Amino acid sequence: MKIQNIETFQAAIPLHTPFKTALRTVTVAESIVVKITCDDGIIGWGEAPPTHVITGDSLASIDYVINGIFKPLLVGESILCRERMFEKVNTGVVGNPSAKAAMDMAIYDCIAQHAKMPLTQFLGGYHGKIETDYTVSVNSPEQMAQDAQQYVNDGFTVLKVKVGKDLIETDIKRIQAIREQVGTETLIRLDANQGWSALEAVKAIRKMEDLGLNIELIEQPVKANDLKGLKYVTENTTTPIMADESVFSANDAKIVLEQGAADLINIKLMKAGGIHEALKIAQLAKTYGVDCMVGSMIETKIGITAAAHFAASQPNVTRYDFDAPLMLSADLVDGGIIYNGNVIDLGDKVGLGIKSVDSQYIVG
Repeated sequence: MKIQNIETFQAAIPLHTPFKTALRTVTVAESIVVKITCDDGIIGWGEAPPTHVITGDSLASIDYVINGIFKPLLVGESILCRERMFEKVNTGVVGNPSAKAAMDMAIYDCIAQHAKMPLTQFLGGYHGKIETDYTVSVNSPEQMAQDAQQYVNDGFTVLKVKVGKDLIETDIKRIQAIREQVGTETLIRLDANQGWSALEAVKAIRKMEDLGLNIELIEQPVKANDLKGLKYVTENTTTPIMADESVFSANDAKIVLEQGAADLINIKLMKAGGIHEALKIAQLAKTYGVDCMVGSMIETKIGITAAAHFAASQPNVTRYDFDAPLMLSADLVDGGIIYNGNVIDLGDKVGLGIKSVDSQYIVG
C-alpha cells in the first residue's frame, strides 16, 4: 500500500460572522487541502490553514513544503510503515507545523481506511460522542452578551469567550455582561490569546473571582514564551490556567508540566504538526495527571474531523473546541463529523469518513 500521488488545492470559504481575537480578525477561512492517493485506490484527506500570528505558516509556505519537500520524500513509500513516514514528515523540514499536520492527518486517514476502522477507533476509541463549546468573539460588552445568548439559545452549554484585546476593566465588563445575560448554568471559559502580562492576568482573574463570575478556566493569559509569568499566574489564582501557544510539541509540554506552569494543556494539530505528536503530548500530560483540551484554528471540516477523532480517542482529553466549521457560510466536504447542536457525532465510516471536496470553494 504505497503513496501514488500527493496533490494540493487552495480552498476559501467566507465566515458568516467575523472571528475576532486579541491577535487577529478573520473573515474568510483559507486553507491548503491535501489529497493523498494510494496505489490500492484509498484516498486520504488533510488540510492546513495559514495562521501567521501563531504558527508562522502561510498559504505559500504550506503549499511549497508539501509539494517541494514532502511529495518527493513520500511518493512511493508504504503507508504501512507509518513510523518511518512520520519521521520523514517531522525531520524533512524545520518548523512548518501546519504543513506537517496536513500530511499527518491525510496519512492517518489512509491507514485507518486500510484497517477498516474509523480513525478514532484506530487511535484508541475512548469516546463515542463529544460536545463542543462555541466562541464569543471580542466586541463591545453589549454585543458579546447578545451573541452569547444566541449561542445558548442554539443549544451550546459551554462558551469560550475571547478577551485580552484592550483594557482589563473592559474585559471584566464583557464577562459581567455575558454572565448577567446567560445566567449561572452556562459554563464560561476565557481565552486571552497572550493578551495580558502576568501581573495584569493575576489582577484580572482575582477580580473576576471576587465578583463570583465563575470562570471555568483561563487560556494562555501571557505571552507564549513567558513560562515564568505563566507559572506565576497559575500559582497566584484559584481559577485553572491552560497553556495553549506555550505548547507546540511534546518537549514544550514536558517543560510546562515539569515546572507546574499550567493546570491544563490545549493541544492543536496545527501547532503540534499533526496527530502523531499530539498523541505524545496527551500521553505525557496523562502521566502528570493533567487534562487536555483539543482546539483548532479557523479550519474547515477536514481538519476539525481529524482533530475530533484524535480528541475522542484519548481519556484525558476532556474539553473540546471544535466550532470553526459552524462559523463558515458553507461546508467544504461531503462526509466527516456530524453536528447535532453542540454534540459532535464521529460517525461509523472508516478513516475520517470524508467522501469528497466541493470544487466550488477551490481557488484557481
